Amino acid sequence: MAELIQDNVTGLVLAGGRARRMGGIDKGLAQVAGRPMIEWVLDGLRPQTAALLINANRSHATYRAYGHPVIADKLGGYCGPLAGMASGLEACTTDYLATCPCDSPLLPPDLVARLQRDLQAQQAELAVAHNGERLQPVFALLSRELLPSLNAFLANDGRKIDQWYAQHRMATVDFSDRPEAFLNINSADDASALADRLQAASP
Repeated sequence: MAELIQDNVTGLVLAGGRARRMGGIDKGLAQVAGRPMIEWVLDGLRPQTAALLINANRSHATYRAYGHPVIADKLGGYCGPLAGMASGLEACTTDYLATCPCDSPLLPPDLVARLQRDLQAQQAELAVAHNGERLQPVFALLSRELLPSLNAFLANDGRKIDQWYAQHRMATVDFSDRPEAFLNINSADDASALADRLQAASP
């Protein structure tokens, strides 16, 4: 197993979904506390990784303006987060890929470090956050060696993330001390509720 250090991890922000619950808008570009949501997530993930990628299936020019490579799903039809993860694993040049969604702006500053710690301690192939009540499957750290397995799963019409995870050694990482970190924004009310907290945390 490759050594787990920050320089060996690429971050991937998943912004490729349809955002049905928000009327189909491009969720990563929705404004929260005066900024597009993806800006909060990029700022949170950038210090934790060696490089960043953005997975998006539209608005590519807008996302590219943030200065990071933008990669689309190779599978058409909005096939879910696993399709974005597969594109990220193929595009990254590090041994590990850390993933998070574009709609969770309260990203833990030690997300990657804690995922790394438990992945290594448990000799796992992937590590996934748990908020104390349920698994948070898109907050994950994946070995790049998983790409052939994931491509095969998708080629066989696999779409459910938990089913693919169950095929591999998975470390479940306890974030019960930070449950608010996994709040996601699915409505204008959600955005308003988080605005004050984000503005207070902004440097």
